[in-house]
Amino acid sequence: MTTSEREIIELEAGWEFMQKGITKLKNILEGISEEQFNSEEYMRFYETVYKMCTQKPPHDYSQQLYDRYRESFEEYITSMVLPALREKHDEFMLRELVKRWGNHKIMVRWLSRFFNFLDRYFIPRRSLPALNEVGLMCFRDLVYQEIKNNVRDAVITLIDREREGEQIDRVLLKSVLGIFVEIGMGNMDAYEIDFESAMLEDTASYYSRKAASWILEDSCPDYMLKIEECLKQERERVAHYLHSSSEQKLLEKVQNELLEKEHSGCHALLRDDKHVTGEGTSLVKHAEDAASNKKAEKKDVVGAQEQVFL
Repeated sequence: MTTSEREIIELEAGWEFMQKGITKLKNILEGISEEQFNSEEYMRFYETVYKMCTQKPPHDYSQQLYDRYRESFEEYITSMVLPALREKHDEFMLRELVKRWGNHKIMVRWLSRFFNFLDRYFIPRRSLPALNEVGLMCFRDLVYQEIKNNVRDAVITLIDREREGEQIDRVLLKSVLGIFVEIGMGNMDAYEIDFESAMLEDTASYYSRKAASWILEDSCPDYMLKIEECLKQERERVAHYLHSSSEQKLLEKVQNELLEKEHSGCHALLRDDKHVTGEGTSLVKHAEDAASNKKAEKKDVVGAQEQVFL
């Protein structure tokens, strides 16, 4: 049967059928009892889209189906995902985010299969974003943009609690930070701008406070051991949940605050009486000046300088 002879599927009738699949998928994601899709169901949804996209104008509904594909995500996010996230805080919000992101990727995978004919023909001809990209952009624009600052702050709070010796859920943090990476869809901008920059700033503040405290209680050798331990722990954080690209920047922050900064703990220890290198060098120069200035100084003056040096 040719396209002209077969029965035309009108937009609303076809969409009503597609909605059955979308509703079933949402119920599965929400934990409402539904059987998984079988191959026959999948083929019926795929064929409906195929027919609606290959009917002669004005019954070619490719653009309308493309728009409604996006709207399906927007409606689900607005009605179910955002309310669930808004009612939770701190670690509970992070767990909900990881769950919702996982569900969203499942939804994208299934709906892009149903609407696959658009990806194969309509989208390339119009140079439009692919179905997978459209699905991820919906989450980025509606969910991520709203909660990214709260998520960042919650993660940094957990990191600082771990630095203070608390046990935290590192697997959870790895999953959350993976979302920052994935949401960038091929680049690290989201991770670096929305999380890493604030995390590094917090790291500097944290170790600046530690340096100020440690110089009051530690000898120089003890202080150096603490620096070594801090660097080791920060490397472990990268290994367990931070992105590998953060390692060098993170270690530089720690070293700068504890070792290199003018008013850091290490500089303070070297400046104070706990270390005598600077003072000794000054006295050596004093004695050398006295010994070489024989014309102006008498022997007993030189002897006095040597006694001060000793």
